[in-house]
Amino acid sequence: MSNANASPYSHKPQTHQKQSKTLVVGLTGGIGSGKSAASDWFAQQGIDIIDADVIAHEVVAKGSATLRKIQRKFGDWVLNSDGSMDRAAVRTHVFTHPEALIELEAITHPAIREAAKAQLTASTSPYVVLSAPLLIEAAEAGLANLCQRVLVIDASEDTQLERASQRDEQSVQKIKAIMVNQLSREARNRHADDVILNDRDLAALYAQLEPLHQNYLTLAQQLKYAAD
Repeated sequence: MSNANASPYSHKPQTHQKQSKTLVVGLTGGIGSGKSAASDWFAQQGIDIIDADVIAHEVVAKGSATLRKIQRKFGDWVLNSDGSMDRAAVRTHVFTHPEALIELEAITHPAIREAAKAQLTASTSPYVVLSAPLLIEAAEAGLANLCQRVLVIDASEDTQLERASQRDEQSVQKIKAIMVNQLSREARNRHADDVILNDRDLAALYAQLEPLHQNYLTLAQQLKYAAD
């Protein structure tokens, strides 16, 4: 599902969008949907990828300003003996203390957003793909506001379970728990400008991505000329 003739501003315009000459396509999808495969394909076409998961790890690296803020907020127990973040301890704490998750995100999300904006500024490809598993969820709203369009990689729940269990060797119960904490397929797709159903093989996925890529190139040129 896509609108090939849509304006590059079809996703809700924000201040950044009005000032930028770069088309930013937000890429998201539920666990096991094939979002990473789609991201890899765009990268093979020469498109710069901003990966929110990678950034989320980088901003709390050992010695980082963000990690120091987390330490001041929660205490020294958030650190391993080598000074790196004890991710398991932090994850367990926020799982059992919902208010702590809000406090943690208040520290990490602005840092993630600023890092994403810096990578966006440095990009030289015709358009940029911003990949984030929770792009549409409220917790990642700051990243969604950087995007002019949102592309959702969709898959049936059975397909999600099969792929995720094979990839990560996680139990079906654990995968289902992750899925419960993500938006439903229907809710996620309602926020999308473009939706690809990825229930088949990679060749079928790539065949659907190609026309979208050509459309994004066109929209990127339109945005560039409109901004000049």
